[in-house]
Amino acid sequence: SAKEKAILFYRSCMDTQRIESQGTQPLKDLLNQIGGWNITGRGKAKDFNQTLQTLMGKYNTFPFFRVHVGPSPSDPNTNIIQIDHPEFEMPPESEFKEKKKYLEVTYQRLKQGKNSWDLLGGPQDVPPDSFSLTLSFISNLQRVVTPLQERRQRGMLFYRITIRELQEKAPAIDWLLCLQAAFHPVPVNPSQPIAVHDMDYLQGMSRLIEQWQNKRVLRIYMIVCLVGNLSPALDSRFQDARLELSKILHGKMGSRVIPDERWRTCLSETSSFFEPVLGQMIVQEIFPQQNKKLAQQMFSEIRDALYDQLHQLEWMDEQTRQEANVLVSKLQVEIGYPAHILQIAKVNLEYQNLEINQETFLLNVVACLKTLRENSYQRLLQHHSQDNWKVSPWDVHSYYSLRQHMVVFPAGMFRSPFFNPEFPSAMNFGAIGVFMAHELLHTFYSYVLPGGCPTCKRSALQEAIDCLVEQYESYSMLGFKVNGTFTLLENIADNGGLAIAYQAYKNWLKKHRKEKDLPKIGLSHDQLFY
Repeated sequence: SAKEKAILFYRSCMDTQRIESQGTQPLKDLLNQIGGWNITGRGKAKDFNQTLQTLMGKYNTFPFFRVHVGPSPSDPNTNIIQIDHPEFEMPPESEFKEKKKYLEVTYQRLKQGKNSWDLLGGPQDVPPDSFSLTLSFISNLQRVVTPLQERRQRGMLFYRITIRELQEKAPAIDWLLCLQAAFHPVPVNPSQPIAVHDMDYLQGMSRLIEQWQNKRVLRIYMIVCLVGNLSPALDSRFQDARLELSKILHGKMGSRVIPDERWRTCLSETSSFFEPVLGQMIVQEIFPQQNKKLAQQMFSEIRDALYDQLHQLEWMDEQTRQEANVLVSKLQVEIGYPAHILQIAKVNLEYQNLEINQETFLLNVVACLKTLRENSYQRLLQHHSQDNWKVSPWDVHSYYSLRQHMVVFPAGMFRSPFFNPEFPSAMNFGAIGVFMAHELLHTFYSYVLPGGCPTCKRSALQEAIDCLVEQYESYSMLGFKVNGTFTLLENIADNGGLAIAYQAYKNWLKKHRKEKDLPKIGLSHDQLFY
């Protein structure tokens, strides 16, 4: 079963004695299968696009661009292939104070590490300039990334194009073969529509690849990306190298890699590949059906309290009030977990072709990367499902999705101190209830933006907004003054959410009468709420 495979995967991750004894051999075997480093020209190197296809299809590694499947903005129920620039490990030049010496200083800082290049699996007979040339190539790639704000202003965030058209604009990549490798066995054809998030980057990337095509730097860079992707599955020397490299590149405070207890690391690795399996196990453990029923009843009470509040808003005209009521009534509410989590047979089917070998953790990670890719890309053939949450069932993070008009409250939020069926109702409404009302109010964020509610009484609304902005700008934290305008939408949801949750609690009391006490604490029910 999928559950048994997840447990075997976790155990292979925890078997650090075996991982240490195997050392670099599993990685060397894997690299040899794709032609090795081949920096000095010995051995048979694979074609550039052939190597890229292998990395994308077999190892879920994308050195030059990111590929994912997501809903189309023109039709949120339809999924489409989406391509964007990659995330770079090396900090961008724009964040470096000594820009003229960026590459030189970065190279020297890397050299100060304990031979990071060798620890990452690099060969001993590297030509002297190979490392610096690789850094130069990465830096050039980063330079052609278009800043997010500029892409927004130019309407570049979602550029619809076919694979055939993309081939003409960025010819260095064999887009059809690479995407076919990544999406196998899902069929992909030249007329397939895709969405590009940074066309300028892809064109600049293509020109750079053509310029560097005859150098070994492209291969070095691709292998480094692969090793970086697989390094969490390797022995402690690689973990130390990753930590050291991150400290060198980003500074100790900005390190992206923080050493953790092994069980936490392995749990994180297991959850990244077996999310529905772990979600199933956790939901069965911490979120029984009676808890979900109580949570749904609480949300219903909060929604009713919001309806009442809408009738009392002085700045809202009658037409907008009716529209707001409809907006709330059509809101999709997801509490606890996506429906498919408890469909054990369906989850087992997703992992039926996955083979887990407790002997070699690295091979298990490679096998899981392939299964993860196949499962995620199968969505291309399906309509976009509301079951595709942005969070895992165990996360303590709720959100409102504007695109789906949906609020999500994962099971992880329904635990102490936010929720407990044995708590007095005052505590539950004062904790998880406030979160529920907060997310509910995000459905109205457009009303408070300039021009967002043309029929509203703007002067009354603006007066309320100015009052809240002024209140928050009187606060400071760590010596910095709060920007009340910047935090306005969250402040509205915080303040309004608290008021609505309190009113919902009062309404709840009228219906249920009995309220539990905490006699040893000596606080009233209102005090417990706050």
